[in-house]
Amino acid sequence: MAEWVIRFIEAHGYVGIAALMLLENLFPPFPSELIMPFAGFQAARGSLQWPLVILAGAVGALVGALPWYFAGRFLGMQRVSRFADRHGRWLTLSRRDLERAEGWFARHGALALVIGRLVPAVRTVISLPAGVCGMPLGRFCAWTFAGSALWCSVLTAAGYLLEAQYERISGVLQPVSTGILVVIVAWYVARVVRFRPERRESAAGGE
Repeated sequence: MAEWVIRFIEAHGYVGIAALMLLENLFPPFPSELIMPFAGFQAARGSLQWPLVILAGAVGALVGALPWYFAGRFLGMQRVSRFADRHGRWLTLSRRDLERAEGWFARHGALALVIGRLVPAVRTVISLPAGVCGMPLGRFCAWTFAGSALWCSVLTAAGYLLEAQYERISGVLQPVSTGILVVIVAWYVARVVRFRPERRESAAGGE
């Protein structure tokens, strides 16, 4: 898997980094914890420029966050929650995940868009309550970009360290990254199998 990510970034450069980060925010085929360090690895080798690596990652994350923002703004939390009840199994998205993101936003306000980018369980849907609350689009983009750039900077720096130690760890890099992919797939399958919709509105109506 490590070689695939590296080759994909080699082939598509900054556009490839942005595309992977966009997909990670919609439906995570690969977590940013794998994408950006390998992008930093390529930058350390000299084939990419690290400021543009961070910029590409942050832009991709921002674009991937926009559908959640607009869903919250135009559909509202209740409609999105009902969608999660029906179809969340395949997105590994539950009503509880949405409520957690809403709680983060209620406690931290715009700062939640920065903090939430650093938390895997919150990262994907933290944009939703911002849309529900009617946060101006420009402000949403600024805060989301800031949080994404911070996270991408940390992971890109990790890629530099990876490159410096490459000769020592190259033998274990591929199996470790493959193991991470197996864990991600197993986690996804477990979420799908164990998913139970929370139909609170229906339950309330039957009382």
